[in-house]
Amino acid sequence: MSFDVDVRRRMGPDAEVAVRFSSGPGLTALFGPSGVGKTSVLAMVAGLLKPDTGHVRVGRETLFGERVDVPADRRAAGYVFQDARLFPHYRVRGNLLYGARRSGGQGMGPAEVADFLGIAHLLDRWPRTLSGGEAQRVAIGRALLSGPRFLLMDEPLASLDAARRQEIMGLIERVRDELGLPILYVSHDRGEVERLASTVVEMG
Repeated sequence: MSFDVDVRRRMGPDAEVAVRFSSGPGLTALFGPSGVGKTSVLAMVAGLLKPDTGHVRVGRETLFGERVDVPADRRAAGYVFQDARLFPHYRVRGNLLYGARRSGGQGMGPAEVADFLGIAHLLDRWPRTLSGGEAQRVAIGRALLSGPRFLLMDEPLASLDAARRQEIMGLIERVRDELGLPILYVSHDRGEVERLASTVVEMG
């Protein structure tokens, strides 16, 4: 499965985001400094922001363009944010099960995901008690349990220390290689992109 994206959107009187790329399987990185519109492109692929013109295709499916605009909740995208965004009123188990409810029983199950990510021992913990690396593992697990056709990751390592960054990069490599899900990944870190990306799209 691959990404085929050609989008343009005016963001204000003097600001515009425009990018065009096609990529094959693996991890595609949107790379560039802060403020060039990387997260906006991710939002357009997710269906959270509508391009003024262009198209978004994942695999053989057109998500936007040619008189098509698939709603965000039907795009089957798993979204991982920079700050994890776990539900504070749910334990880890509840956060994972929230993702599983969205999948309709498709894809990996909670126990399988917890084992794959090494978080089975965290299931009864509250998000506030987790380290940054643990919280991102849970966030990735919630995204995987939503039955995604592809993953969108917005600077998932930015708030982590060096040791946790290495740990989560290894996990992302496993997701990329063992699960075979295409990943669209935002980063401004050159070393991170060189290690993880199959395709690099430079912006800015």
